[in-house]
Amino acid sequence: MIDIDVARKLKDAGLEWVPADGDHFVIDVGELRDEPFMLSSMVVERAHGRTGMPVLRFNGTTEWALDSVEQHEALWVPREEQLRAALGESFRSLERGDDGVHAVRIVLGSSGGTSGGTEREVRAPSPEDAYAGALLVLLTHSVTGTDPTPAG
Repeated sequence: MIDIDVARKLKDAGLEWVPADGDHFVIDVGELRDEPFMLSSMVVERAHGRTGMPVLRFNGTTEWALDSVEQHEALWVPREEQLRAALGESFRSLERGDDGVHAVRIVLGSSGGTSGGTEREVRAPSPEDAYAGALLVLLTHSVTGTDPTPAG
């Protein structure tokens, strides 16, 4: 699971969340920050609150008084395959080096074709961290049009 600080940066960079069963999230406040939840219609389900805003409703939580939270109060912590999917056509490869470090290669500024754009490599200790870092580079680049970090 990626660090919630990275998940927060992804959210701030514009990664949108359409909640679905199996998604992991945290409530990004105080003591709940370290308590991951998984969206499941049996435990936590998607619903709409009194104001019509999307909420995550907790079913059968008798050990503490949390009935629901508005979706904007929850922080999505995407899984490895969700991060890879979010990279879309910018994703080129994932490789594990001899040193055990994982490298994700993406193309910035390309319209999805095989040519054009700038290739970037993001290295991290785990595949999900490498995907998250690459996605953060991609989202930041698409907003600013500039590359926020040096290659490698």
